[in-house]
Order: sequence, then structure tokens, then C-alpha cells
Amino acid sequence: MRIALSILALAFTLDACAELPVVELTAGMHLIRAEFADTFPARTRGLMHREKLAQNAGMLFRFDETDKQCMWMKNTLIPLSVAFLDETGAIINVADMKPHDESSHCSTRPSRYALEMNRGWFAERNIKPGTKLRGIDKLPPAR
Repeated sequence: MRIALSILALAFTLDACAELPVVELTAGMHLIRAEFADTFPARTRGLMHREKLAQNAGMLFRFDETDKQCMWMKNTLIPLSVAFLDETGAIINVADMKPHDESSHCSTRPSRYALEMNRGWFAERNIKPGTKLRGIDKLPPAR
């Protein structure tokens, strides 16, 4: 039993540390290159321990179910904004998050995706709820 738990923990750690695929999305004329976190370990790690994020880079989280989703900033060093998206890629709401803040930032209605970008990225580009991000339909299938 102990060996099985050790193997499971090692698999979880390796999956969380594996390089994530990068997907391209667009918001109007803005190109986004986002790491794609679609497994539990990858979603759990998120952007923790990163010291910087490129200008148009982010992380797209795909959740197993469409539901109310929440994000937090434990062990996250950079300020971020998160946009919660429905299954079609339309933005539901955007929340700004502070480094190391463990309070929850949640979707205002069921969402399937969350896109984290540098804090203020959405506001600086006037990207608001209702904006549809293109490229969601081209994402790889669930693993």
C-alpha cells in the first residue's frame, strides 16, 4: 500500500512539473499564447512560483465539469487577472488577484475555462464580459 501511494505521489509530481502544451487564442485582434492546464495536477500547480509572465502569455485552465469555478493565488508571485469562460469561450467575468492571496476568486455562473493573464491585461485592452475568445474550439481533447 505504501509503495502504491509513493508511486501515485511521484506520478502526480511528474505530471505537475511536465511542460504544458501552449495553445493560441485570440481576443479581437490580440493574440494570446497560453499554457494549457487540463489535468488536475497541472490546474493545481497553475502559475505558482513563477517570477514573470510574458506580455501576451497566460495559462488556460480547462475544468472537468462546467460549474462554478474558483481560483486562488497561493504561492503565486505575480499579480494576475483571471477571466472565467463558458464552453464557447465567452467571458463570464474577470477578477483581479494579488500575489500570495489565498482568498477565492470565483465565476459568477458556471464556467468551463479560466484564463489567467498579467494583472490588468483584459482591462487595458477593453476586453470585458461577453467578449468571445477564439480558439477554444481548436483545443486538444481531454486527457
